[in-house]
Amino acid sequence: MQQQDSSTLNVIYENWRGYHEKLRDAIAPLTNEQIVLQPAPHMWPLGQIVQHIISVRAGWFSGTLQDDDQAMNEYMSSWGQRNSPARSGVELARGLDETWAFIEARLQRWTPDDCAKTFPDEWDGQVHQVSRSWVIYHVLEHDLHHGGEVSLILGMNGLHTLDL
Repeated sequence: MQQQDSSTLNVIYENWRGYHEKLRDAIAPLTNEQIVLQPAPHMWPLGQIVQHIISVRAGWFSGTLQDDDQAMNEYMSSWGQRNSPARSGVELARGLDETWAFIEARLQRWTPDDCAKTFPDEWDGQVHQVSRSWVIYHVLEHDLHHGGEVSLILGMNGLHTLDL
């Protein structure tokens, strides 16, 4: 959002960017063996969780908010699913950076009126109208939730965690 002072939203967005950078920096150097670490055999491996973060960012900000982008379409369609191909730490870091750049460009230009605009979203067989503001918060909380899982998996295995 375009504001000249250090508003609450600017502080939130700056700290979200910082969180994104910490997540990316923890993921980028991982080996292929580390990417497949999982907390238990029935739970998603670390790399799949990161792919899920990436695909959800793309899905909400491009798909739901009807802001078509070829790179985001690729992240929505072939990342974060149970059958998605494994990705290296470098690929995951690039996906995090590209989806973050897409999000941040919108956060910087949307006005309060833009954020109030609503879009249809189907959930559990019903169509709901969701605002850009709601999507911003939802994706932020999603990043924090799954980033915490990533940090826990890293820590359980003696690896560098998100430096929070």
